[in-house]
Amino acid sequence: MKKLQLLLADDHQVVREGLRLLVNAQPDMRVLAEASDGKEALQKAEELQPDVLVIDLVMPEMDGLQVTETLKNRCPNIKVLVLTAHEDENSLRQSYKAKAEGYVLKSSTGSELLRAIRDVAQGGVHFDATLVGKTLLRENAPDQDAQRTAPSEREKSVLILTARGYSNKEIASQLSISVKTVETYKMRLGEKLKLRSRSDIVRYALRRGWLTES
Repeated sequence: MKKLQLLLADDHQVVREGLRLLVNAQPDMRVLAEASDGKEALQKAEELQPDVLVIDLVMPEMDGLQVTETLKNRCPNIKVLVLTAHEDENSLRQSYKAKAEGYVLKSSTGSELLRAIRDVAQGGVHFDATLVGKTLLRENAPDQDAQRTAPSEREKSVLILTARGYSNKEIASQLSISVKTVETYKMRLGEKLKLRSRSDIVRYALRRGWLTES
């Protein structure tokens, strides 16, 4: 089994050591390299091409937001998971706008962090449930959403799985429906909610806290 390759970026050695022990204890992932400042993190990420970069927001040389924004422009396939002590809504919004796929607090459990790593590595997103519940990541005016027709429960399930990065075939298998039916639900969602891309779907789901549900 091919293991997920991770790059850990944090200016505190004790944090990196703890993360390394946690990650390397998993059968499906390993730490590829570590970085103690933003510039080193960016350089190693471009050079080594890890599956996931786990990075703190507060870093010497370049902060986590600068690294994330630069890296996503240069290497969009590398997933970025922000691991931080910052519990403010603004930091969450800025990380999301910088195109980070995840945002986890350092106060979270190890199992939550590992789940977040796996979620973003598989093409999904993972944002801290508490902060998402507070901010709802309101990228658009709230009255615009209020005017939209709410999706049915089955449409909601298709929408959530799509936002998490599942393919039509995988969604069909999970919901015990045909691929054609999945495509029909997606077409309805596009017409009903004006969601034209996966990014639109992710934003819509995040605003409602659906991606933090188990």
